[in-house]
Amino acid sequence: MRRLPLRRLVTLATLAALGAATLGSTAACGDDSEGAGGGSGPVTLRLGYFPNITHAPAVVGVEKGIFAEKLGADVRLDPKTFNAGPAAIEAVFSGALDATYIGPNPTVNAFSKSKGEAVRVVSGAASGGVALVVKPGINGPQDLKGKKVATPQLGNTQDVAVRYWLKQQGLTTTKEGGGDVKIVPQENAQTVETFTSGAIDAAWVPEPFVSRLVNAGGKVLVDERDLWPDKKFVITNLLVSTKFLKAHPDVVQKLVDGQVAANEFVNTKPDEAQQAISDAIGKITGKPLDLKLIKQAWPTLEFTNDPIPTSLKAGLDHAVEVKLTEPVDLKGLYDLTYLNKALKAQGKPEVVQP
Repeated sequence: MRRLPLRRLVTLATLAALGAATLGSTAACGDDSEGAGGGSGPVTLRLGYFPNITHAPAVVGVEKGIFAEKLGADVRLDPKTFNAGPAAIEAVFSGALDATYIGPNPTVNAFSKSKGEAVRVVSGAASGGVALVVKPGINGPQDLKGKKVATPQLGNTQDVAVRYWLKQQGLTTTKEGGGDVKIVPQENAQTVETFTSGAIDAAWVPEPFVSRLVNAGGKVLVDERDLWPDKKFVITNLLVSTKFLKAHPDVVQKLVDGQVAANEFVNTKPDEAQQAISDAIGKITGKPLDLKLIKQAWPTLEFTNDPIPTSLKAGLDHAVEVKLTEPVDLKGLYDLTYLNKALKAQGKPEVVQP
């Protein structure tokens, strides 16, 4: 056999390496466009949600296999849990998440920061489930003067709500914790302990923490539902990355089909849904959520596919009024065509596109 010169062998080896690199690059591009499944395999949908009651449709949809069934064999569901909205939005921005269940304030922040480019709301999920719980001696807003009120996070949805409500009552607050009423942002998990120890006097929080504080000796002074038209306001909606939406509109349709089916399950089989939530939270956190607590909190929530856009806009206006954010043009935030297609297929009333 004729031996090739060393220089020729080196050239061939280099060309082979370049060819492999080109193929690798092409494969990587396929992975990016198709999710973790790759260009020739199933599309991967990375779905975020919080392990709590206000995200019940997501928790139940994952736990009972509703999303997996609707997505079908061509889509691999990769669920990821979060404890706070900013972390979930950061995951969307970084490309680690394709869609997420999330509250209204992080929704607005994501839309604003990306100049209306990065995200779209494709469905609602839940309304209600928020209240101001106070010590027994507090009987009205003026009794809160000089008191400490906890919220989950500075500038979050509940933080905006309590500051706006206090302003309506003629009471002042500051970002730094000053004013007539001292706002103390803290993790919800801390709130029961600080409430019972006397470190705080009240808290404006979502379920199940409302029920936990009531069980710890508090009382509901304000049920936030009473502050909204028809007692409806968005607490959770379904957000999708615009990039994923453009690349895989068919997958987004299946996801929304799953959301509608999950809400149907939650509303028609509440006992089974509550047990699924308890079990799922146990698997995620290592400790099941007390079923009695879930049942106690359940009546304060409405699980609806309507994202109630008017309440999100009003919440933004409230945040602007208490100087926690700047005005944001929300035009283009909602794309409810997928939701209305799913609702129409089920013979349900369609939702008005804002």
